[in-house]
Amino acid sequence: MSSVIVLGVKGRFGRAAADAFAEAGWRVTRAGRGLSGEGCVDVDATETAAVVSACAGHQVIVNAVNPLYHHWADTVPRVTEAVIVAARAADATVMIPGNIYNYGRDMPPMLTEDTPWGAETRKGKIRIRMEEAYRDSGVRTIVLRGGDFLDTKASGNWFESYIAPKAGQGKLTYPGPRHLVHAWAYLPDMARAMVALAERRLEFDGFEEFGFGGYALTGHDLIALVEDVMDKPMRVSRLPWWAVGVMGLWSPLMREVVEMQYIWHRPHQVDGAKLRAALPEFRETPVRDAIATSLS
Repeated sequence: MSSVIVLGVKGRFGRAAADAFAEAGWRVTRAGRGLSGEGCVDVDATETAAVVSACAGHQVIVNAVNPLYHHWADTVPRVTEAVIVAARAADATVMIPGNIYNYGRDMPPMLTEDTPWGAETRKGKIRIRMEEAYRDSGVRTIVLRGGDFLDTKASGNWFESYIAPKAGQGKLTYPGPRHLVHAWAYLPDMARAMVALAERRLEFDGFEEFGFGGYALTGHDLIALVEDVMDKPMRVSRLPWWAVGVMGLWSPLMREVVEMQYIWHRPHQVDGAKLRAALPEFRETPVRDAIATSLS
């Protein structure tokens, strides 16, 4: 039986990935701070020796560690170093959920695996350095890159935290111009795609990127879908970015959120053609079903 360890299993992608690998018949080790019980391991992902020990004997390491924005600069490089050492020791493949931060404020409308990385934001630069470290390490690595998540549980994502927390009251808040296309990824689907790539991992190059196409929706599209699912009209307001900026005066986390405002003011979608070619039998959940699950 193939085995995988999921670092950062308490986070949204880590949880979804662990569930997807288990459903596919893999032996799954769920790793994170303070975990206990069968199939779980208590590990600090910034401690190299602990990560090496936890990853021993696994064929795949999913690095789903996602600290709060304002901790990225300190935490991400340490986790990256630890995972690279562990992957070498175990001769394992590293799999990473990627985002679109690498492309920067001037990203084109269609994001492919060949789109240059041009980030000028703090978090974008951190992501670039992280992925370059894996690419240059010689460790077999697969990055599956998607847009903002639609989830099955409350997990602090944009949709349930900012856009639709009051959908039941007929109220939505949209962060940007409603005519612009925005990239979305249904988390269970993206996790299933990662499992499918893991099962074919030896067919790919040493460092491989795949875009997860997900759903390309304008604000109008998203609002219409919510109205359809809820079976009532929505009163839509704009996200008051000025208020988020004011909160950022004393909240490091809100300062980091404000830095990513551009994503809602730049039309973009992720090209999933390469992934479809690699996984021709993979089918995504219909968008209305994904919205309905996320709203529930």
